[in-house]
Amino acid sequence: MTAVSSVSETSTTRAVRAVQLGLLANVALVAIKLTAGIVGNTYALVADAAESMTDIISSLIVWGGLRLAEKPPDIDHPFGHGRAEALAATVVSVTLLGAAIGIAVLAVQEIRTPHHVPAPFTLAVAGGVIITKGLLARRVRRVGTTVSSTAVKADAFHHMSDAISSFAAFIGIGIALAGSKYLGGSGWESADDWAALVASVVVFANGIHLLRPAVQELMDRSPSAAILGPIAAAATTTPGVSAIESLKVRKAGLGYLVELHVQANPELSLRAAHVLSGRVKNAIRTALPDVQTVLVHMEPFEEMPPER
Repeated sequence: MTAVSSVSETSTTRAVRAVQLGLLANVALVAIKLTAGIVGNTYALVADAAESMTDIISSLIVWGGLRLAEKPPDIDHPFGHGRAEALAATVVSVTLLGAAIGIAVLAVQEIRTPHHVPAPFTLAVAGGVIITKGLLARRVRRVGTTVSSTAVKADAFHHMSDAISSFAAFIGIGIALAGSKYLGGSGWESADDWAALVASVVVFANGIHLLRPAVQELMDRSPSAAILGPIAAAATTTPGVSAIESLKVRKAGLGYLVELHVQANPELSLRAAHVLSGRVKNAIRTALPDVQTVLVHMEPFEEMPPER
């Protein structure tokens, strides 16, 4: 019974850079949206800025989680620190849910409080944020999918939620401006507040969507057939392998931990069995480079007697 491990520094570097890019963008956008919202009399942008503040916190959490997840195993953590990545994704999801609830509560308060019509320039600010956040979400999501990072994918969803919030603000501000100018003047001031309320529902739904896979990873749910299939095929087709059983795979950080039983000729020497197990590991890691550890248990292959 032997094991082998590998850590992809390139994947971690790409993931961290994607998070850092989002962090810098959020810092700039918070300042822009908060200033525009206060000066331009639109709560939708103020709420949007608050959501971006949670993005900053989330990005810092993801960054820390990725750095911790890449630490090698030690005496206290023999299986490594990969769970930190899933834990970071869980915290990000919960933060998103909290932000959605906070935005909804303040939006209702603003709806009940009369205020001025938003300034026209706030419409352009919301439009710029939509484009920026949409492109950022697309880039971060692509990196998260490539490196198979639950936390980075969560960060991408956070960016997309911000884009959705900004889109709702854009619609609400547009309605408030158009209504005040063309449809009777007063009564349309709270349109952007209603938009913020709608956006909070979307943000909450995204938080639930993000929380599910993070919790599943923490619960060691088996990955999809797209991961299991190549692993099983690589082991089964290795010369000398008669059959495999008890294949177990779990995600840890940016990689996977594999455990399986390999059946081979019972006449093999201990040395030959050890060599065969090494070939199985190499075959699996060649088929799926994201595999960090492979634990192989060698067993004698016993043919089943034919049924009568």
